[in-house]
Amino acid sequence: MGRIFGTDGVRGVANRDLTAELAVDLAVAAAHVLGEVGAFADQRPTAVVARDPRASGEFLEAAVVAGLASAGVDVHRLGVVPTPGAAYLTSFLAADMGVMISASHNAMPDNGIKFLARGGLKLDDQLEVLIEDRLEEPWDRPTGAGVGRIGDSHAGVAAYVKHLVATCPRPLDGLTVVLDCANGAAYEVGPAVFQELGARVITIHADPDGLNINENCGSTHLDDLQKAVVDHGADAGFAFDGDADRCLAVDETGEVVDGDHILAILALAARDAGRLTDDTVVATVMSNLGFVQALENAGITVIQTAVGDRYVLEAMRSGGFNMGGEQSGHVIMGDYATTGDGVLTAVHLAARMVEDRTPLSTLASVMTRLPQVLINVPGVDKSRADSDPTLLGAVAIATSRLGDGGRVLLRQSGTEPLVRVMVEAQTSEQATEVAEHLAGVVRQTLSL
Repeated sequence: MGRIFGTDGVRGVANRDLTAELAVDLAVAAAHVLGEVGAFADQRPTAVVARDPRASGEFLEAAVVAGLASAGVDVHRLGVVPTPGAAYLTSFLAADMGVMISASHNAMPDNGIKFLARGGLKLDDQLEVLIEDRLEEPWDRPTGAGVGRIGDSHAGVAAYVKHLVATCPRPLDGLTVVLDCANGAAYEVGPAVFQELGARVITIHADPDGLNINENCGSTHLDDLQKAVVDHGADAGFAFDGDADRCLAVDETGEVVDGDHILAILALAARDAGRLTDDTVVATVMSNLGFVQALENAGITVIQTAVGDRYVLEAMRSGGFNMGGEQSGHVIMGDYATTGDGVLTAVHLAARMVEDRTPLSTLASVMTRLPQVLINVPGVDKSRADSDPTLLGAVAIATSRLGDGGRVLLRQSGTEPLVRVMVEAQTSEQATEVAEHLAGVVRQTLSL
Protein backbone atom coordinates (compact mmCIF):
# COMPACT_ATOMS: atom_id res chain seq x y z
CA MET A 1 0.00 0.00 0.00
CA GLY A 2 1.33 3.45 -0.91
CA ARG A 3 1.30 6.17 1.70
CA ILE A 4 -2.26 7.32 2.22
CA PHE A 5 -1.65 10.21 4.62
CA GLY A 6 -1.16 13.51 2.82
CA THR A 7 -0.11 16.86 4.23
CA ASP A 8 -3.36 17.12 6.19
CA GLY A 9 -4.67 13.67 7.03
CA VAL A 10 -6.27 11.18 4.65
CA ARG A 11 -8.41 12.64 1.86
CA GLY A 12 -10.20 11.46 -1.24
CA VAL A 13 -13.57 11.05 -2.87
CA ALA A 14 -15.86 9.73 -0.16
CA ASN A 15 -17.10 6.17 -0.68
CA ARG A 16 -14.60 5.61 -3.50
CA ASP A 17 -11.16 6.53 -2.17
CA LEU A 18 -12.21 7.06 1.43
CA THR A 19 -14.54 4.19 2.26
CA ALA A 20 -16.32 3.13 5.43
CA GLU A 21 -14.03 0.09 5.60
CA LEU A 22 -10.92 2.27 5.42
CA ALA A 23 -12.33 4.62 8.05
CA VAL A 24 -12.90 1.72 10.46
CA ASP A 25 -9.38 0.36 9.85
CA LEU A 26 -7.80 3.79 10.30
CA ALA A 27 -9.65 4.34 13.57
CA VAL A 28 -8.58 0.94 14.94
CA ALA A 29 -4.97 1.45 13.88
CA ALA A 30 -4.88 4.95 15.38
CA ALA A 31 -6.27 3.63 18.67
CA HIS A 32 -3.55 0.97 18.81
CA VAL A 33 -0.67 3.26 17.83
CA LEU A 34 -1.56 6.14 20.11
CA GLY A 35 -2.11 3.70 22.96
CA GLU A 36 1.30 2.10 22.55
CA VAL A 37 3.22 5.40 22.35
CA GLY A 38 1.78 6.39 25.70
CA ALA A 39 -0.91 8.85 24.66
CA PHE A 40 -3.49 6.98 26.72
CA ALA A 41 -3.58 6.94 30.48
CA ASP A 42 -4.05 3.75 32.51
CA GLN A 43 -7.83 4.09 32.43
CA ARG A 44 -9.91 3.37 29.36
CA PRO A 45 -8.81 5.71 26.53
CA THR A 46 -11.17 8.42 25.28
CA ALA A 47 -11.58 10.17 21.93
CA VAL A 48 -13.59 13.06 20.52
CA VAL A 49 -14.99 12.79 16.99
CA ALA A 50 -16.26 15.77 14.98
CA ARG A 51 -17.20 16.44 11.37
CA ASP A 52 -18.20 19.16 8.94
CA PRO A 53 -21.74 19.09 7.47
CA ARG A 54 -21.06 17.25 4.20
CA ALA A 55 -23.34 14.27 3.64
CA SER A 56 -20.58 11.67 3.55
CA GLY A 57 -19.44 12.77 6.98
CA GLU A 58 -22.45 11.00 8.44
CA PHE A 59 -21.42 7.49 7.40
CA LEU A 60 -17.71 8.19 7.91
CA GLU A 61 -18.43 9.42 11.43
CA ALA A 62 -20.33 6.20 12.12
CA ALA A 63 -17.43 4.14 10.78
CA VAL A 64 -14.76 6.00 12.78
CA VAL A 65 -16.81 5.81 15.97
CA ALA A 66 -17.40 2.10 15.43
CA GLY A 67 -13.71 1.46 14.85
CA LEU A 68 -12.65 3.33 17.98
CA ALA A 69 -15.27 1.71 20.21
CA SER A 70 -14.41 -1.75 18.88
CA ALA A 71 -10.80 -1.08 19.93
CA GLY A 72 -11.88 -0.25 23.47
CA VAL A 73 -12.00 3.55 23.18
CA ASP A 74 -14.78 5.61 24.77
CA VAL A 75 -16.04 8.16 22.24
CA HIS A 76 -17.44 11.66 22.71
CA ARG A 77 -19.33 12.43 19.51
CA LEU A 78 -19.32 16.21 18.96
CA GLY A 79 -21.36 16.45 15.76
CA VAL A 80 -20.71 19.38 13.41
CA VAL A 81 -17.81 21.42 14.80
CA PRO A 82 -14.96 23.32 13.06
CA THR A 83 -11.59 21.60 12.90
CA PRO A 84 -10.05 24.04 15.43
CA GLY A 85 -13.05 23.36 17.66
CA ALA A 86 -12.30 19.65 17.56
CA ALA A 87 -8.69 20.41 18.47
CA TYR A 88 -9.72 22.67 21.35
CA LEU A 89 -12.26 20.17 22.69
CA THR A 90 -9.74 17.33 22.51
CA SER A 91 -7.73 19.30 25.04
CA PHE A 92 -10.68 20.74 26.98
CA LEU A 93 -12.26 17.31 27.51
CA ALA A 94 -8.85 15.76 28.35
CA ALA A 95 -9.36 13.22 25.58
CA ASP A 96 -6.50 10.99 24.54
CA MET A 97 -7.09 11.63 20.85
CA GLY A 98 -9.34 13.53 18.48
CA VAL A 99 -10.68 12.82 15.01
CA MET A 100 -11.93 15.43 12.54
CA ILE A 101 -13.85 14.28 9.48
CA SER A 102 -13.57 16.97 6.82
CA ALA A 103 -12.04 17.82 3.48
CA SER A 104 -11.72 21.49 4.42
CA HIS A 105 -12.13 23.72 1.35
CA ASN A 106 -12.47 20.79 -1.08
CA ALA A 107 -15.68 20.21 -3.03
CA MET A 108 -18.56 18.31 -1.42
CA PRO A 109 -17.83 14.82 -2.91
CA ASP A 110 -14.45 14.75 -1.14
CA ASN A 111 -13.92 14.03 2.52
CA GLY A 112 -11.04 13.39 4.86
CA ILE A 113 -10.00 12.03 8.24
CA LYS A 114 -7.55 13.90 10.43
CA PHE A 115 -6.23 12.53 13.74
CA LEU A 116 -5.20 14.67 16.69
CA ALA A 117 -3.04 13.67 19.61
CA ARG A 118 -3.65 14.50 23.26
CA GLY A 119 -3.86 18.26 23.68
CA GLY A 120 -5.35 18.73 20.21
CA LEU A 121 -1.99 18.52 18.43
CA LYS A 122 -1.58 17.28 14.88
CA LEU A 123 0.25 13.98 14.51
CA ASP A 124 3.79 14.04 13.23
CA ASP A 125 4.87 12.05 10.18
CA GLN A 126 6.29 9.20 12.26
CA LEU A 127 2.98 8.51 14.00
CA GLU A 128 1.10 8.63 10.70
CA VAL A 129 3.49 6.07 9.23
CA LEU A 130 2.96 3.84 12.26
CA ILE A 131 -0.81 4.05 11.81
CA GLU A 132 -0.52 3.08 8.15
CA ASP A 133 1.72 0.16 9.06
CA ARG A 134 -0.93 -1.16 11.46
CA LEU A 135 -3.81 -1.11 8.98
CA GLU A 136 -5.63 -4.44 8.67
CA GLU A 137 -3.23 -6.20 11.04
CA PRO A 138 -4.60 -9.02 13.23
CA TRP A 139 -5.48 -7.86 16.76
CA ASP A 140 -7.12 -9.08 19.93
CA ARG A 141 -10.60 -7.63 20.06
CA PRO A 142 -12.02 -6.66 23.45
CA THR A 143 -15.37 -8.16 24.40
CA GLY A 144 -18.02 -7.56 27.03
CA ALA A 145 -17.21 -4.61 29.23
CA GLY A 146 -13.95 -4.11 27.33
CA VAL A 147 -15.55 -2.44 24.31
CA GLY A 148 -15.75 1.31 24.17
CA ARG A 149 -18.87 3.31 24.95
CA ILE A 150 -20.32 6.05 22.74
CA GLY A 151 -22.01 9.26 23.85
CA ASP A 152 -22.96 12.64 22.40
CA SER A 153 -21.25 15.71 23.85
CA HIS A 154 -23.98 18.32 23.43
CA ALA A 155 -22.09 21.02 25.33
CA GLY A 156 -19.08 20.96 23.01
CA VAL A 157 -20.11 23.80 20.70
CA ALA A 158 -21.03 26.04 23.64
CA ALA A 159 -17.67 25.39 25.33
CA TYR A 160 -15.81 26.24 22.13
CA VAL A 161 -17.83 29.45 21.65
CA LYS A 162 -17.08 30.46 25.24
CA HIS A 163 -13.37 29.88 24.62
CA LEU A 164 -13.32 32.04 21.49
CA VAL A 165 -15.20 34.85 23.20
CA ALA A 166 -12.77 34.75 26.13
CA THR A 167 -9.77 35.31 23.84
CA CYS A 168 -11.10 38.62 22.53
CA PRO A 169 -9.47 41.58 24.31
CA ARG A 170 -12.50 43.89 23.95
CA PRO A 171 -16.19 43.97 23.01
CA LEU A 172 -17.10 44.50 19.38
CA ASP A 173 -20.05 46.81 20.09
CA GLY A 174 -20.93 49.06 17.18
CA LEU A 175 -19.27 46.85 14.57
CA THR A 176 -21.29 45.42 11.68
CA VAL A 177 -19.85 42.31 10.06
CA VAL A 178 -20.92 39.92 7.33
CA LEU A 179 -19.98 36.27 7.86
CA ASP A 180 -19.80 33.83 4.95
CA CYS A 181 -19.93 30.46 6.68
CA ALA A 182 -19.39 28.43 3.47
CA ASN A 183 -22.41 26.29 4.41
CA GLY A 184 -19.83 24.56 6.56
CA ALA A 185 -18.81 23.80 10.10
CA ALA A 186 -18.84 27.41 11.34
CA TYR A 187 -22.50 28.08 10.54
CA GLU A 188 -23.40 28.12 14.25
CA VAL A 189 -20.12 28.99 15.93
CA GLY A 190 -19.19 32.02 13.82
CA PRO A 191 -22.39 34.03 14.30
CA ALA A 192 -22.68 33.00 17.96
CA VAL A 193 -19.22 34.31 18.82
CA PHE A 194 -19.64 37.68 17.12
CA GLN A 195 -23.13 38.18 18.58
CA GLU A 196 -21.85 37.33 22.06
CA LEU A 197 -19.16 40.01 21.62
CA GLY A 198 -21.77 42.62 20.71
CA ALA A 199 -21.33 42.92 16.96
CA ARG A 200 -24.22 43.25 14.53
CA VAL A 201 -24.00 40.09 12.43
CA ILE A 202 -25.26 39.44 8.92
CA THR A 203 -24.79 35.85 7.73
CA ILE A 204 -24.67 34.42 4.25
CA HIS A 205 -24.23 30.78 3.21
CA ALA A 206 -25.05 29.60 6.73
CA ASP A 207 -27.65 26.97 5.85
CA PRO A 208 -25.80 23.68 5.27
CA ASP A 209 -27.79 20.82 3.78
CA GLY A 210 -24.95 18.32 3.46
CA LEU A 211 -24.55 19.01 -0.26
CA ASN A 212 -23.82 22.74 -0.55
CA ILE A 213 -20.62 23.04 1.48
CA ASN A 214 -18.06 25.33 -0.25
CA GLU A 215 -20.34 25.61 -3.30
CA ASN A 216 -19.59 29.05 -4.79
CA CYS A 217 -19.13 30.43 -1.30
CA GLY A 218 -16.67 30.71 1.55
CA SER A 219 -12.99 31.63 1.43
CA THR A 220 -12.50 30.28 -2.10
CA HIS A 221 -15.39 32.27 -3.63
CA LEU A 222 -15.56 35.81 -2.25
CA ASP A 223 -17.89 37.52 -4.74
CA ASP A 224 -21.03 37.13 -2.62
CA LEU A 225 -19.26 38.39 0.49
CA GLN A 226 -17.88 41.44 -1.33
CA LYS A 227 -21.35 42.36 -2.56
CA ALA A 228 -22.98 41.78 0.83
CA VAL A 229 -20.49 43.99 2.66
CA VAL A 230 -21.11 46.89 0.28
CA ASP A 231 -24.88 46.38 0.11
CA HIS A 232 -25.23 46.32 3.91
CA GLY A 233 -22.70 49.08 4.56
CA ALA A 234 -20.82 46.69 6.85
CA ASP A 235 -17.49 47.45 8.46
CA ALA A 236 -15.98 44.17 7.26
CA GLY A 237 -16.75 40.70 5.99
CA PHE A 238 -15.15 37.40 6.94
CA ALA A 239 -15.23 34.21 4.88
CA PHE A 240 -14.48 30.78 6.32
CA ASP A 241 -13.84 27.52 4.49
CA GLY A 242 -15.76 24.28 5.02
CA ASP A 243 -14.08 23.30 8.28
CA ALA A 244 -13.39 26.91 9.37
CA ASP A 245 -9.66 26.56 9.91
CA ARG A 246 -9.00 29.52 7.64
CA CYS A 247 -10.39 33.00 7.11
CA LEU A 248 -10.16 35.65 4.42
CA ALA A 249 -11.60 39.14 4.83
CA VAL A 250 -13.25 41.89 2.84
CA ASP A 251 -12.85 45.54 3.86
CA GLU A 252 -15.60 48.15 4.00
CA THR A 253 -15.10 49.04 0.32
CA GLY A 254 -15.47 45.44 -0.83
CA GLU A 255 -11.75 44.85 -1.43
CA VAL A 256 -10.26 41.47 -0.49
CA VAL A 257 -7.87 41.29 2.47
CA ASP A 258 -5.88 38.08 2.05
CA GLY A 259 -3.95 35.94 4.51
CA ASP A 260 -0.74 37.92 4.15
CA HIS A 261 -2.52 41.17 5.06
CA ILE A 262 -4.36 39.49 7.94
CA LEU A 263 -1.18 37.95 9.35
CA ALA A 264 0.65 41.28 9.07
CA ILE A 265 -2.15 43.12 10.92
CA LEU A 266 -2.32 40.54 13.70
CA ALA A 267 1.47 40.33 14.04
CA LEU A 268 1.74 44.07 14.47
CA ALA A 269 -1.12 44.02 16.99
CA ALA A 270 0.62 41.30 19.00
CA ARG A 271 3.94 43.16 18.80
CA ASP A 272 2.34 46.40 20.00
CA ALA A 273 0.77 44.50 22.92
CA GLY A 274 4.11 42.89 23.80
CA ARG A 275 2.78 39.42 22.96
CA LEU A 276 4.73 38.53 19.81
CA THR A 277 7.42 36.03 20.84
CA ASP A 278 10.88 37.27 19.85
CA ASP A 279 9.15 39.70 17.45
CA THR A 280 9.04 36.82 14.96
CA VAL A 281 6.38 35.51 12.58
CA VAL A 282 6.43 32.19 10.69
CA ALA A 283 5.08 32.18 7.12
CA THR A 284 5.63 30.10 3.98
CA VAL A 285 7.66 30.70 0.85
CA MET A 286 4.42 31.66 -0.92
CA SER A 287 3.94 34.74 1.25
CA ASN A 288 4.12 37.86 -0.87
CA LEU A 289 7.41 39.74 -0.83
CA GLY A 290 5.46 42.84 0.15
CA PHE A 291 4.45 41.05 3.38
CA VAL A 292 8.05 40.19 4.20
CA GLN A 293 9.28 43.70 3.45
CA ALA A 294 6.54 45.37 5.50
CA LEU A 295 7.16 43.28 8.61
CA GLU A 296 10.93 43.52 8.38
CA ASN A 297 10.64 47.29 8.02
CA ALA A 298 8.57 47.21 11.23
CA GLY A 299 11.32 45.28 13.03
CA ILE A 300 9.63 41.89 12.85
CA THR A 301 11.58 38.84 11.69
CA VAL A 302 9.89 36.59 9.14
CA ILE A 303 10.81 32.89 9.02
CA GLN A 304 9.61 31.15 5.85
CA THR A 305 8.86 27.44 5.53
CA ALA A 306 7.66 25.06 2.84
CA VAL A 307 4.01 25.41 1.85
CA GLY A 308 1.59 23.77 4.28
CA ASP A 309 0.29 24.65 7.73
CA ARG A 310 2.03 21.62 9.23
CA TYR A 311 5.40 23.11 8.30
CA VAL A 312 4.40 26.45 9.79
CA LEU A 313 3.37 24.65 12.98
CA GLU A 314 6.63 22.70 13.11
CA ALA A 315 8.68 25.89 12.85
CA MET A 316 6.54 27.61 15.47
CA ARG A 317 6.94 24.74 17.92
CA SER A 318 10.66 24.27 17.35
CA GLY A 319 11.35 27.99 17.78
CA GLY A 320 8.77 28.66 20.47
CA PHE A 321 6.99 31.25 18.31
CA ASN A 322 3.32 32.10 18.77
CA MET A 323 2.23 33.55 15.43
CA GLY A 324 2.29 32.09 11.93
CA GLY A 325 0.20 31.52 8.86
CA GLU A 326 -0.33 31.20 5.15
CA GLN A 327 -1.47 33.42 2.32
CA SER A 328 -4.62 31.26 2.10
CA GLY A 329 -5.85 32.68 5.42
CA HIS A 330 -4.73 29.79 7.59
CA VAL A 331 -3.52 31.84 10.58
CA ILE A 332 -2.18 30.11 13.69
CA MET A 333 -2.40 32.09 16.93
CA GLY A 334 -0.44 29.86 19.25
CA ASP A 335 -1.52 31.62 22.43
CA TYR A 336 -5.08 30.44 21.88
CA ALA A 337 -5.09 27.49 19.47
CA THR A 338 -3.04 24.51 18.31
CA THR A 339 -4.05 24.96 14.68
CA GLY A 340 -5.42 27.57 12.31
CA ASP A 341 -8.79 28.92 13.44
CA GLY A 342 -10.86 31.02 11.06
CA VAL A 343 -13.33 32.37 13.62
CA LEU A 344 -10.54 33.19 16.07
CA THR A 345 -8.70 35.03 13.31
CA ALA A 346 -11.78 37.03 12.35
CA VAL A 347 -12.49 37.98 15.97
CA HIS A 348 -9.00 39.32 16.58
CA LEU A 349 -8.95 41.18 13.28
CA ALA A 350 -12.23 42.83 14.26
CA ALA A 351 -10.83 43.62 17.72
CA ARG A 352 -7.89 45.42 16.11
CA MET A 353 -10.34 47.54 14.09
CA VAL A 354 -12.21 48.49 17.27
CA GLU A 355 -9.05 49.13 19.28
CA ASP A 356 -7.54 51.46 16.66
CA ARG A 357 -10.91 52.88 15.59
CA THR A 358 -9.54 52.27 12.12
CA PRO A 359 -11.24 50.88 8.99
CA LEU A 360 -9.97 47.53 7.78
CA SER A 361 -8.84 49.12 4.51
CA THR A 362 -6.47 51.38 6.45
CA LEU A 363 -5.14 48.50 8.56
CA ALA A 364 -4.51 46.45 5.41
CA SER A 365 -2.45 49.27 3.90
CA VAL A 366 0.37 48.30 6.27
CA MET A 367 1.71 46.21 3.37
CA THR A 368 1.71 46.69 -0.38
CA ARG A 369 1.18 43.47 -2.26
CA LEU A 370 3.60 43.02 -5.15
CA PRO A 371 2.11 41.69 -8.39
CA GLN A 372 2.44 37.90 -8.39
CA VAL A 373 2.16 35.51 -11.34
CA LEU A 374 1.98 31.73 -10.95
CA ILE A 375 2.29 29.37 -13.91
CA ASN A 376 1.94 25.59 -13.65
CA VAL A 377 4.09 23.69 -16.15
CA PRO A 378 2.76 20.11 -16.51
CA GLY A 379 4.28 17.04 -18.13
CA VAL A 380 7.86 17.65 -17.02
CA ASP A 381 10.48 15.83 -14.98
CA LYS A 382 9.98 17.76 -11.77
CA SER A 383 12.76 15.84 -9.99
CA ARG A 384 15.37 17.83 -11.97
CA ALA A 385 13.94 21.26 -11.15
CA ASP A 386 16.49 21.81 -8.38
CA SER A 387 19.51 20.56 -10.30
CA ASP A 388 19.27 21.29 -14.04
CA PRO A 389 22.10 23.76 -14.77
CA THR A 390 20.33 25.52 -17.64
CA LEU A 391 17.22 26.12 -15.57
CA LEU A 392 19.20 27.22 -12.52
CA GLY A 393 21.13 29.66 -14.68
CA ALA A 394 17.92 31.14 -16.06
CA VAL A 395 16.53 31.53 -12.55
CA ALA A 396 19.73 33.24 -11.39
CA ILE A 397 19.59 35.73 -14.28
CA ALA A 398 15.91 36.48 -13.63
CA THR A 399 16.54 36.93 -9.92
CA SER A 400 19.40 39.33 -10.58
CA ARG A 401 17.25 41.29 -12.99
CA LEU A 402 14.43 41.67 -10.46
CA GLY A 403 16.80 42.70 -7.67
CA ASP A 404 15.32 43.60 -4.27
CA GLY A 405 12.03 44.51 -5.94
CA GLY A 406 10.99 40.98 -6.83
CA ARG A 407 11.73 37.29 -6.54
CA VAL A 408 11.48 33.93 -8.30
CA LEU A 409 10.27 30.67 -6.77
CA LEU A 410 10.19 27.26 -8.48
CA ARG A 411 8.26 24.52 -6.66
CA GLN A 412 7.74 20.87 -7.47
CA SER A 413 4.15 19.68 -7.15
CA GLY A 414 3.75 17.09 -4.43
CA THR A 415 1.14 15.09 -6.33
CA GLU A 416 1.48 15.81 -10.07
CA PRO A 417 4.28 15.81 -12.68
CA LEU A 418 4.47 19.57 -12.86
CA VAL A 419 6.59 22.49 -11.74
CA ARG A 420 5.10 25.72 -10.41
CA VAL A 421 6.81 28.94 -11.51
CA MET A 422 6.04 31.91 -9.28
CA VAL A 423 7.37 35.41 -9.97
CA GLU A 424 6.82 38.65 -8.06
CA ALA A 425 7.86 41.99 -9.49
CA GLN A 426 7.16 45.71 -9.29
CA THR A 427 4.64 45.53 -12.12
CA SER A 428 2.25 42.88 -13.40
CA GLU A 429 3.79 43.18 -16.86
CA GLN A 430 7.29 42.44 -15.58
CA ALA A 431 6.09 39.54 -13.42
CA THR A 432 4.21 38.02 -16.37
CA GLU A 433 7.15 38.42 -18.74
CA VAL A 434 9.65 36.79 -16.38
CA ALA A 435 7.24 33.99 -15.40
CA GLU A 436 6.40 33.12 -19.00
CA HIS A 437 10.09 33.09 -19.95
CA LEU A 438 10.99 30.77 -17.06
CA ALA A 439 8.00 28.53 -17.79
CA GLY A 440 9.36 28.16 -21.33
CA VAL A 441 12.78 27.22 -19.98
CA VAL A 442 11.17 24.60 -17.71
CA ARG A 443 9.33 23.07 -20.68
CA GLN A 444 12.50 22.90 -22.77
CA THR A 445 14.92 21.63 -20.16
CA LEU A 446 12.70 19.28 -18.12
CA SER A 447 10.56 17.78 -20.90
CA LEU A 448 9.81 14.08 -20.47
